[in-house]
Amino acid sequence: SWALLQSALAALTVISAILPEATASSDELLSAHRPQSRLSAELASDDECSSSSSSGAPPPAGCALSAVQLRGEIRAGSPKVAAAEQHPGTFMNPILRGSYADPSIIRVGGDYYMVSSSFEYFPGIPIHHSKDLVNWELVGYALHRPEQVQGEVNLMDVQQDGGIQAATIRYNNGKFYVVTTSVYQPPGSENGKCINFIVEADDVRGPWSMPHVLADADGIDSSLFFDDNGSVWYVGAHSPQHPEYPGQGEIYLREVDLGSWTLKGETSILYHGACGGLWVEGPHIYKHDGRYYLMVAEGGTGFHHAVMAAVSDDIRGPYYSNPRNPILTARHLSYDNWVTRVGHADLVELPDGRWYAVALGVRGDVNRSSNMGRESFLVPMTWEREPDEYNPQYLWPVVAPTTAGVERVNPLPFADLAFRYKAGFRDEFQEADLDLEWNFRRLPTQGTFSLTALSGFLRLFAKPDVMSDSERSRCSLLGVRQEESDFTYRARMLFEPNSSCVEAGVMLWQKDDIYLQYTVNRSTGSWVLSLLFTDRKTPLKTLASANLAGYKGEIIFEVNCSRAGYSFGYSLGESEESMGLLEEAPADMLVYMGYTGAYLGIYSSSGGQQPQLGDYADFDWVERISSPRL
Repeated sequence: SWALLQSALAALTVISAILPEATASSDELLSAHRPQSRLSAELASDDECSSSSSSGAPPPAGCALSAVQLRGEIRAGSPKVAAAEQHPGTFMNPILRGSYADPSIIRVGGDYYMVSSSFEYFPGIPIHHSKDLVNWELVGYALHRPEQVQGEVNLMDVQQDGGIQAATIRYNNGKFYVVTTSVYQPPGSENGKCINFIVEADDVRGPWSMPHVLADADGIDSSLFFDDNGSVWYVGAHSPQHPEYPGQGEIYLREVDLGSWTLKGETSILYHGACGGLWVEGPHIYKHDGRYYLMVAEGGTGFHHAVMAAVSDDIRGPYYSNPRNPILTARHLSYDNWVTRVGHADLVELPDGRWYAVALGVRGDVNRSSNMGRESFLVPMTWEREPDEYNPQYLWPVVAPTTAGVERVNPLPFADLAFRYKAGFRDEFQEADLDLEWNFRRLPTQGTFSLTALSGFLRLFAKPDVMSDSERSRCSLLGVRQEESDFTYRARMLFEPNSSCVEAGVMLWQKDDIYLQYTVNRSTGSWVLSLLFTDRKTPLKTLASANLAGYKGEIIFEVNCSRAGYSFGYSLGESEESMGLLEEAPADMLVYMGYTGAYLGIYSSSGGQQPQLGDYADFDWVERISSPRL
């Protein structure tokens, strides 16, 4: 791991050598706000939880989510491992690394807030904060309580790639609003449904309201627009009543009553796209130059993804399409470009009148793709009026006006502040709150884990569930996003279960049915370390295994990934020699397969059997060290 860390720092040193030293400290950039806890649940009594913790039994209902609240501040004495500062004149895309798709952004005073899609993961709808558009801090989630996702908005048994898609954040009269779509297909059914809803909060860090479901809002990719006359408008995407071809999209508009959380008035059809109209979605409306501007995504979220713009004197239309569409894309570039699939953008105006766009894209690190999937990028933009020979001489948004695309290294929006690259994450579980970076696949069942059972450890209780797409598993699994193609992932685990059916360790996954499982078990009577893999073409199989003759209940897992591929190692204690289990596995085993990106996590299961008292794993620390691929 230290070799990769040195490599990461060396890469950053190259950047720093090219560019002058930073002048602003990371503390200055992150000191404006500190996040608060976000996850809550019905609590069992402290006595009940304490009693179960001391006995080693799974806690009663409420304990797993009761003592555990989410938190994201950098802990004193436990830094985010490694960081490097760049020249204050530049920043490096993406600005949100890892699986943060469909970015939506607002400015409130001097603060910027951005939300992302979260799909089947809980907590849902991550919220980031920044003072300078390039250094972002995760400060909470709009869906952070179990009761928010146990009704019409369902993250309990949601299908993979379903769930929360294309959230939009807006601010009006002292209140924050997030509107989004929950896509749910009941088990065994071929028909799904799209639930469009709004949550609101006085503080962006929460608490956020229960979902206000908009019963008459069909389709996907909902957005809100607050007009200066006091009216509020809902804009969404759906299929036309009589589509002319497969994938034809349509943008529609209705007024919203925020008192009754209903749509009212007539439906206005605004737009069918600009360049073929395939999968027109992701709409946002802005008012500028006295006119209404509609911005949409088009072409699907693959290599033809793009951003289109249209303008109207009336919010209900008709909308005149920009003759220079698309205004942002990578469809005209090589499939081997460093970033592709660019689209689904949102705009923000700075206090000085300048504008920027945020958009999703996929880096091309591995096979014209990456494990991280769709990430969030920042692009400069300006407004330009059509030349005199055009009539009626509209003002149009021009995104990336000098480069015509998303660039890796860019001038800073605020030249007096430095960009800080966070190379690492480390959690030593010293607090009563779980770091905000941790996510679960679906809402975890009660009694999944505890941070109070053993001081300084996360106890992960074995459950019968295993990773499974067909079962829509809620297994004992939590993870953090993979942020770079090159990384080291390590975890120290104490593990001596009472039942021979129990296994525990680390897991790297892309989907329910695409993962690498690296665990310890004693199903054969002796301790065995196993590395298993499955994808949609390969049934679960063992890639490598080793008998742990010297195992004494402690192991440190280590996974490295680079251009050469994955390698898997371990040691049987912090003072013990590191050993290799598998030196090389293909780097594309967990490559992006649509919608979401890869996670690195910890896992425990009793393999379909009922666990007994003492069937758990205690994790002392987990760390992820990332290295940017230049």
